[in-house]
Amino acid sequence: MALTPDDVVTKQFQHVRFKEGFDPDEVDDFLDEIVVEWRKTIAENDELKNKLAAYESGEATPAATEAPVAEPAAAEPAVEETPAPAPVASTPTPDIEPAAQSAGIIELAQRLHDEHVAEGRAQRDQLVSDAQAQAASIVAEAEQKGREERARLEKERVTLEGRITELRNFERDYRSQLRSYIEGQLRDLDTTATSSGSTPVSAIGL
Repeated sequence: MALTPDDVVTKQFQHVRFKEGFDPDEVDDFLDEIVVEWRKTIAENDELKNKLAAYESGEATPAATEAPVAEPAAAEPAVEETPAPAPVASTPTPDIEPAAQSAGIIELAQRLHDEHVAEGRAQRDQLVSDAQAQAASIVAEAEQKGREERARLEKERVTLEGRITELRNFERDYRSQLRSYIEGQLRDLDTTATSSGSTPVSAIGL
């Protein structure tokens, strides 16, 4: 089926999932179709030009050969045949129209390509901007969590240091009290031993 300018104008592309814009493969395929039709048009133009050139050269030869054959009767037909090249003048019209259509197709294809590229660049810039904003948010959140964690650890360190100080004081007091108790017991033993050693023998009953 031949591609027409209306086909280019009314062409609808399928939207791509998970991102905005058109499917690049579908756009490329459509542009390939435009190129194929354009090449066909160029080939047809060249063929028409060749036929026109052959037709013009063929018309010049019979006119020269027919004139000597029937000179008396050729006067009338000569007048009638002179307008014959007139239709040839209208033949370039189909040659001009395909060229104009080709130019329109090329211009439309270029515009579609430029729009697609511009849309892709806009999406790229938007994705980069979103990624940078997300990265900044993640870094800020990580720094905030780091500060909170350091504050919590510092608080726990102060609490543990206070607990260690309390345990050391308790150990020092306990050792002091234990030493005092043991020394008191030793003094009591010494006092008891001294008292027992100074008791007279008669008092014992011997």
